[in-house]
Amino acid sequence: MKLGYSMFSFSENIDLKDIFSNVSLMKYDGVEPVLSEEGYLNPSMREGEVLEIKKMANANGLEIPSVGVWSLWDNNPVSNDLSIRKKAVDIIERQLEFASILGADTILVIPGYTHCSFAKNPEKVAYNVAYDRAYELFFKLEKVAREYKVSIGIENVWNKFLLSPLEIRKFLDDINSEYVGSYFDVGNIMYIGDPSDYIEILGRHIKKIHISDYRVEQSGLGAFVDIFAGDVDFFEVIKSLKKIGYDDYLMLEMLPNYKRLPELSIYSNKPAMDRLKYMYETL
Repeated sequence: MKLGYSMFSFSENIDLKDIFSNVSLMKYDGVEPVLSEEGYLNPSMREGEVLEIKKMANANGLEIPSVGVWSLWDNNPVSNDLSIRKKAVDIIERQLEFASILGADTILVIPGYTHCSFAKNPEKVAYNVAYDRAYELFFKLEKVAREYKVSIGIENVWNKFLLSPLEIRKFLDDINSEYVGSYFDVGNIMYIGDPSDYIEILGRHIKKIHISDYRVEQSGLGAFVDIFAGDVDFFEVIKSLKKIGYDDYLMLEMLPNYKRLPELSIYSNKPAMDRLKYMYETL
């Protein structure tokens, strides 16, 4: 079991050198960079520029096990606009390429949304149409992922799509590839279900785990809190992870992060992350 810190916790223009140094100081094992249109990792970069990020991480004793993406909220993979869907494919293919360069074995993607209130230009997509488009998309992208030997992990992330664990499992079973699976966020699922149920049902399909916590009596993004300050039953989560044989990264995501000095969450949440690892080793 390894512990990581996701750059989803910060803006797309953060100083990676400073953040990587802080993450290393707190003895995390890895970091998760995030692709965006104009940030520190963006589609216009050349291989040498991407490699500099890997060198920076390695110089701090950090691995890069996964790569996230911001851009798919504004380029919905199941959009009603064909040009947007094509742009989403380009983004994911670039993400796979960069992950391969960085030495990551997984990318995190949004499988698409049927409705979203926080995209710049949100649209509504019929659920059944979204499902068919998503299946076609990831069935094709599986071949690209296989070429790069990088898995695609679709995340459960407030997208009003692929809501049930049974539905997600069927979706992944039908694609039937070791290179298309689930990037499961334990906090994201709290508004509609129990993370332990999802973990045990998704089982072998889980590629990576995002760690976040959520208070169910609140609502929206403001309900996400420090680890063990919310309602995620982490004891049951760890038991379920052990039950399915998961022994990969626990990647901490603080989103939204602290309004001031967000890098302090690297320090304040490390004891909680260490406790999760201890629980895994001793339960």
